[in-house]
Amino acid sequence: MVGNASRHPPRNFEIEEHTRDGVSSQTDSKCYDDDGRLKRTGTVWTTSSHIITAVVGSGVLSLAWAIAQVGWVAGPIVMLFFSVVTLYTSSLLADCYRIGDPISGKRNYTFMDAVRTILGGYKATFCALVQYSNLYGTAIGYTIAASISMMAIKRSNCFHSSGGNNPCHISSNPYMIGFGVMQIFFSQIPDFHEMWWLSILAAIMSFTYSTIGLALGIAKVAETGTFKGSLTGVSIGTVTKAEKIWGIFQSLGDTAFAYSYSQILIEIQDTIKSPPPSEAKTMKKAAKISIGVTTAFYMLCGCMGYAAFGDAAPGNLLTGFGFYNPYWLIDIANAAIVIHLVGAYQVYAQPLFAVIEKGAAKRWPKVDTEYKIPIPGLPPYNLSPLRLIWRTVFVITTTVLAMLIPFFNDVLGLLGAMGFWPLTVYFPVEMYIAQKMIPKWSRKWIYLQVFSVACLIVSVVAGAGSVASIVLDLKKYKPFSVDY
Repeated sequence: MVGNASRHPPRNFEIEEHTRDGVSSQTDSKCYDDDGRLKRTGTVWTTSSHIITAVVGSGVLSLAWAIAQVGWVAGPIVMLFFSVVTLYTSSLLADCYRIGDPISGKRNYTFMDAVRTILGGYKATFCALVQYSNLYGTAIGYTIAASISMMAIKRSNCFHSSGGNNPCHISSNPYMIGFGVMQIFFSQIPDFHEMWWLSILAAIMSFTYSTIGLALGIAKVAETGTFKGSLTGVSIGTVTKAEKIWGIFQSLGDTAFAYSYSQILIEIQDTIKSPPPSEAKTMKKAAKISIGVTTAFYMLCGCMGYAAFGDAAPGNLLTGFGFYNPYWLIDIANAAIVIHLVGAYQVYAQPLFAVIEKGAAKRWPKVDTEYKIPIPGLPPYNLSPLRLIWRTVFVITTTVLAMLIPFFNDVLGLLGAMGFWPLTVYFPVEMYIAQKMIPKWSRKWIYLQVFSVACLIVSVVAGAGSVASIVLDLKKYKPFSVDY
């Protein structure tokens, strides 16, 4: 089974001073970038697919519910607020990929590298804690979302075959375990550079189920001939005053989660081919395309879902059984969600995989040894025992925790709140200020600080709403034994 052991090529060296097996440095310059790594090949379109895979996720399914909490006036405004904030801070963060010169400056390979290099100290420690906790939590959230979609397929077929007479109670645990098994397999993809095909497939799937959700919403509105909902959302009386407030706060977290991807922006940017143009320009263009497209989808899906169901909009548009027919189309949509989440899980997990593996290789140099496994008809597979063991353990733990807290909306809201201010706003703003050497108390510095504080307030209230909802759900929940 085990073939020849190999070690990774050196990470950094000067191209001009190296040759490999008699190959000239001129050939090297065509195969390797200025930092000695293999040529990056990412374009605006592959970068856009990575962003869309990360952004257009299960969060889109909760947007109708989020709008229902605040109504027709505030709902679209909140969505536009998060899209503008995300686009603006993505632009700031893209400039942090290289230190100094945007063409030849030293690269930061990860979000953490940028924070450590530009800000350093306790800020880097704080960033590591927040970013990796958020990435880990996102993997849990995606496991929950995927299992709910798989259960929805089973339930819709059960309802159809029984004519609605069978309540079709189903446990989520086998579906979470099944999704975990799939992730153990896909987690052996070494890094972002080798999973471009999975990102593109996932992006296609995200458009598939978003489009189906949109079409079903339009059909429902056409069927009833009315736009449901109200200017202020769910009314007090239908819910208590406290529930109304917590619902509004949680809706902010759900919407923030729907736009979150800043913590992996630099990792995505590190796949872009070298200039011209600069990686920052390509990333900014890709961000405009991706966020523009996703915002249009979000507006359509969220608003049409709210128009179809009004204040009774389900927490998950395609699994809350607001739609029952055509059941086969709903099954296709939920299957697309599962396929998308397989890719999205990997997009979010890769930075966490990389930091642990690089840290282990630095401490124990022989631990990253790879073994070539021959595969008939295909190139040999490089098996890393470290990658196999560590990533399998990661998937198992996220699966177990998902089984402990299978609350879709609550978990999404908490993740969105946790990541929004520190990762989407605070660190990009602080790094931009440091990079551009913006004087303290200057007009631009004050503007950026006010912007950051305003987003902090949004993050705090969103987190409070989600925590309150989780506490309420835990009072009526038994671990590992819930049936839906």
